[in-house]
Amino acid sequence: MQLTEKDNQLLALLAANARLPVATLAKKLSLSRTTVQARLERLEREGVIAGYGVRLSETYQASLIRAHILITIGPKALAKVSGSLEKLQAVTALYSVSGSFDLIAMIAAPSIAELDQLIDEIGSIDGVERTLSSIILSTRITR
Repeated sequence: MQLTEKDNQLLALLAANARLPVATLAKKLSLSRTTVQARLERLEREGVIAGYGVRLSETYQASLIRAHILITIGPKALAKVSGSLEKLQAVTALYSVSGSFDLIAMIAAPSIAELDQLIDEIGSIDGVERTLSSIILSTRITR
């Protein structure tokens, strides 16, 4: 799909604050409210906008203890393990990878105790054969 300059401006405004009312978006874009509403519906329908969500503050995210959990799974267990991991709110991302591990789960918890409990819970999922955890100490570069 080809995006116009106004589409890109609309997406930038939504990225900064997805809760802006359509009337405010229209005013900032110098477009009518109806035009902005139609653009939003088109961007949603065409899959450019997949949804709206909450972006956590850097202060809150910095207070969380984050870790990478490398996971080896049994044969034909990918769907079941992925489904179980998806249900865990603390799992912020899940990647399929090559090498000696099959998956990498990115997790975040408010305390070491909760992180430890979560790692145990991941290890007990049916189909998980082995895990290796690495706690993130600091972020050096983020883009």
